[in-house]
Amino acid sequence: MNRWNTIGSAVGLLMLLTGCAQAPPPPPPDTRAADEKTIRDGEAAWNSDWAAKDVEKIIAHYADDAALMVPDAPIMKGKDAIRAALKGMLADTNLSLSFTASSVEVSKASDIAYTQGAYILTQTDPKTKKPATEKGKYVTVYKKQADASWKAVEDINAADPPAAPAK
Repeated sequence: MNRWNTIGSAVGLLMLLTGCAQAPPPPPPDTRAADEKTIRDGEAAWNSDWAAKDVEKIIAHYADDAALMVPDAPIMKGKDAIRAALKGMLADTNLSLSFTASSVEVSKASDIAYTQGAYILTQTDPKTKKPATEKGKYVTVYKKQADASWKAVEDINAADPPAAPAK
């Protein structure tokens, strides 16, 4: 084989290999703004479900393996544990809960997100048997599910200190 045949074969092989190479896939679309809106809408619906005191609709916002962490209680892990705890709470005629996210952050991959905000909880004080209001803050971590819905996987809240008595 002469030198030109060898070079021609190498160039031909290079062209063949280059032609077979696939371009890298385009980056996935950035859906963070749409995901943020979906999560905010989901929290608005969650507030409505709390107002209706519908335990099954409230629980539907959690992933099966979710954890709920509230003051003065052990961690509730999984929907069954959360449901059991909420049923007792929801029986309280004075119960009301509302919460509002001050921020929603969605990962660049749009597979995990969190909200941070404030809540107001009113329930019957076991000692005085009168309604008592608690204000606090929360963080809820969400994970995008296979059906593209967002479910809470970690729901954590902490009460603010009680207001100082007026002097």
